[in-house]
Amino acid sequence: MPMKNIAVIFDFDDTLMPDSTTELIKAHGIDPDEFWGKTVRDLLLSGYEPALAYLNRLLENVGKDRPLGEMSNAKLREFGLSLGKNFYPGVSGLFKELREIAGGVSADINLEFYVVSGGLQDLIEEMPLLKKNFTAVYGCQFGECPKSGLIKQIKKCVTFTEKTRYLFEINKGISPRHVEENKYAVNKDVPLQKRRVPFKNMIYVGDGLTDIPCFSLVKRMGGMAFGVFNPGEERSAKRALLEFLNTDRVISMHAPRYRKTDELGALLRAAVSTVAQRAHLDSSQAETDD
Repeated sequence: MPMKNIAVIFDFDDTLMPDSTTELIKAHGIDPDEFWGKTVRDLLLSGYEPALAYLNRLLENVGKDRPLGEMSNAKLREFGLSLGKNFYPGVSGLFKELREIAGGVSADINLEFYVVSGGLQDLIEEMPLLKKNFTAVYGCQFGECPKSGLIKQIKKCVTFTEKTRYLFEINKGISPRHVEENKYAVNKDVPLQKRRVPFKNMIYVGDGLTDIPCFSLVKRMGGMAFGVFNPGEERSAKRALLEFLNTDRVISMHAPRYRKTDELGALLRAAVSTVAQRAHLDSSQAETDD
C-alpha cells in the first residue's frame, strides 16, 4: 500500500558532505574563489540560471591544456569514489539506523533514500555508501563527444525549482529508467490514493539555500523538512555565491552532524519514527475500513 512507503530525500553538496564540485575543481588546480566568486558570478549577472552558469564554466575548463583536461563521465565517477571519506559525521551509519527505527514500528514499513541535487550526478552516484543505500540519485549530467569521449554538452540541468519535479517522480512512483524512456512521464495523472510515496511520508534534508522550493512543497503537503548549514563553511566561495542569490531565508538550520547524539541526527531519527508510526496507523485504518 502507498501509505507504507516512506522516502528520506537529501540534497547532497553541503548536506551529506562538503561541496563535491568545489573539491573537483580544487583537485585540478582551479581556484574556488575565482571560479564561484567571479567566473560563475559573471554569468549570473549576465542573466544565466545558476546551475547552467556553473556547468558551462566547467565545460570551458575541459580539453587539452585546460585545467580539467580530458574529463569524461567515467573520470567524474572515478573522482567521486575518492571522496568516500568526506561524508559529514554520522552519515556512514545513519541509513542502517533509520531503517531499524522504521522496522521497529512495523516490518511492513518500506523506508527508502534518495538524493536530489544540483551537483554532478556521475560524480555522486557511484559512491559505495550511496549505491548500497539509495534507491536513486538525481543530479546534473553531461553528454560526451562521440569521438573524443570528453564531456561536451549539458545533458541534464537540475535547477532549484527543477528539484521539485523529482519529488513528484518519487511521489508517483516513476523510476529514472521510466523517465529515460518517456521524458514526460512525470506529467502522468496518478490519483492521490495510488501514488507510491505520499508527500506526507517524505522527509527532506537540504542546505536551505538551494532547497527552498522543495522545503515549501514537502511542508505544504504534510511532510517534514530540515535545513542544514555548516558554520565551518560560512565563508566558502560557493556559500558566498548562494548568499548573493538568496537574501531572505527564514528556515531553521542545523549543523550537518548525523550521529544520534547530534541535533540533526536526533531530529531525523525522531522524524522517521513519527512518520513510520503515522504511516502504520493510516495503513491499519485503511485495512479496517476495507
